[in-house]
Amino acid sequence: MADTLVMADERILDATLAVLAREGIAGVSMRAVAREAGVAVGLANYHFDNKTALICAALRRVGDQDLELVTPPPNADAAEQLRYCLQRALDPAFLAPDYLSLRLQLWSLAGVDPQFADINQTAQRRYLEQLAELIAAARPDLPRADIERRAADILIEQNGVWLTAILIPDRAAADRALQRCETLAFD
Repeated sequence: MADTLVMADERILDATLAVLAREGIAGVSMRAVAREAGVAVGLANYHFDNKTALICAALRRVGDQDLELVTPPPNADAAEQLRYCLQRALDPAFLAPDYLSLRLQLWSLAGVDPQFADINQTAQRRYLEQLAELIAAARPDLPRADIERRAADILIEQNGVWLTAILIPDRAAADRALQRCETLAFD
């Protein structure tokens, strides 16, 4: 029974993200999400009290997925781990229009609602902290302030690619951005 509830919860969150990416915040309703998930509206309401709770859960899920981007493979040296994570953030699958549309919707929500902003800021801090730890491991010679600045600069570069790629998909530009991120991290 518990596995079934977890699976329904995942389906509902997947559906929320799909509706949000496709239709924006105005398209997200318990009924629309339930229809997308292929579940009864009552089940969606059982898992999430209202639309805000549903979107908050979706935002947290995306934040967790972002943290996975900076979770390195265990059997690599520190420099390889950092390179791996930098490449993941600009992977072509991550730069897909559906996902980028979702990201744009989530950033917009963070700009208009303090609750959504708090979730987004928490996720960004976690991402930056993990990225800084990867840089620190690969470049132990750097002072902490320099490590944190480099992590922030990399995040700005990545965000720029994510925002631009939705309008102008250009793999060569993404590859150049990856090179700039590597330069920021290692030079």
